[in-house]
Amino acid sequence: MYVHCMKKTLSNENRRFFHLLSEAATTNPFSDTYQDLQLQIADCDTSVAWEERPERIVARVAEKVRKLEEEGRADINYFRNEDRELLRQALLFDTYHQFLPLLDRHIGDQSKAGDKPLPVPFYGEVFTKLCGKGFSPEEARFYLAVFYQVRRAFFFIDRSLIGRCESMKKLRRHLWNNVFTNDIRLYERHFWNRMEDFSTMLLGETGTGKGAAAAAIGQSGFIPFDEKRGAFVESFTGGYTALNLSQFPETLIESELFGHRKGAFTGAVEAHEGIFARCSAYGSIFLDEIGDVGEPIQIKLLHVLQDRNFTPVGSHEKRRFRGRIIAATNRFLNDLRAGGQFRDDFFYRLCSDIIVVPSLKQRIREDPAEMDDLLSLIVHRISGETSSDILNMVRRRITDSPGEEYSWPGNVRELEQAVRRILLTGAYHGDAQVAASDLQSRLHIGIDEGNLDAEALLSGYCELLYERHGTYEEVARRTKLDRRTAKANIQKYKEKQE
Repeated sequence: MYVHCMKKTLSNENRRFFHLLSEAATTNPFSDTYQDLQLQIADCDTSVAWEERPERIVARVAEKVRKLEEEGRADINYFRNEDRELLRQALLFDTYHQFLPLLDRHIGDQSKAGDKPLPVPFYGEVFTKLCGKGFSPEEARFYLAVFYQVRRAFFFIDRSLIGRCESMKKLRRHLWNNVFTNDIRLYERHFWNRMEDFSTMLLGETGTGKGAAAAAIGQSGFIPFDEKRGAFVESFTGGYTALNLSQFPETLIESELFGHRKGAFTGAVEAHEGIFARCSAYGSIFLDEIGDVGEPIQIKLLHVLQDRNFTPVGSHEKRRFRGRIIAATNRFLNDLRAGGQFRDDFFYRLCSDIIVVPSLKQRIREDPAEMDDLLSLIVHRISGETSSDILNMVRRRITDSPGEEYSWPGNVRELEQAVRRILLTGAYHGDAQVAASDLQSRLHIGIDEGNLDAEALLSGYCELLYERHGTYEEVARRTKLDRRTAKANIQKYKEKQE
């Protein structure tokens, strides 16, 4: 009897190992904690290359699972309580990595295929594997969808947002939590089908990559598997839709968002389905330049976020919105709120999460090697290959002009065009017009280079505040100067520019 009971428990060695594995499985893969856990599970130190560590872990887990299979104990129903949960995590880990190459291939194929969901030819093997380990058919369907989601999230976050500097590491960690919450165990139990309640605001300068960050979130949502069709219920490419609100006049934004009925206004010769109607229950909408929309549209969007209902223009029919909203702006949101241009209630409903995408200038300041990584990626994207000759030539030209101290006001987007300009003309001298006209950029450059005296710094800052807020009183309030002194500093600045 004693021996029989002992068989129903994991050995102390397996329990310790599977406990570490369970911790890793529920830890953000872009965190330092995860890297430490990898070293422990792989039983190695930092001398082992980082790309070899996952291979060691997969091999060690597979070895332990095969041993349990030989003993007839690789079944979650064989164990109870903590041992059952530890074995469950280990079996899911083992199965996931067995099918990782097929998952990667399917993601690549689906990206090329577009909006039509492709068949998943290996789903039967996944089901057989999991059901043979004690999982129910319903659990097998669920975990196939989780495998697919986890791999997509890692794929898009890791490959779309490269960078070794601390701010980019933080961004990747933040994006992962945005998809799975800060505890994937809670996500798995409670939130996998409720993420539409969590809206997101992306902040950052023009050209920093807010669109890439939004796409990483939007294409990483949970998509159920439909066993009858042998495919996921929708394509991750079709479930994500982006709309740049600054492209439309105020009179047309409502129609683009909510649609309109035929004859709703002059020129509405046929009915139009807006972006909210086209979004599926598992999809996401990215509203770029949200800071540019007026108060009437903000109020309508607020109602959608609160009630999940919307009405097309010219119609009384209420439609249901079940997707997730991601928004972004390159404007100073606090200033917009202070000036009454962005409603507080709308902001609070949008800000379940606020993610800041760092500027290129900040990234290079944190780690100069960031420039080399980005140039390597851009050159490969343009030329279709990794060419050290092209890369070195581009790097030399950028070092010569616009130079190491250039602020890159257009961020990564400007850097991409700079590489193209160099390949076409042999040189890129920077965006002189932006650098000369953007007061904030000039102040930043002056501070970084240490060539601003106290008078230039104060007068420039007062002018910057005046440009944003339009009154001497507001400048005085923010700088703690009296109104007369604030006005005098602004006039000094203007005189120097004449």
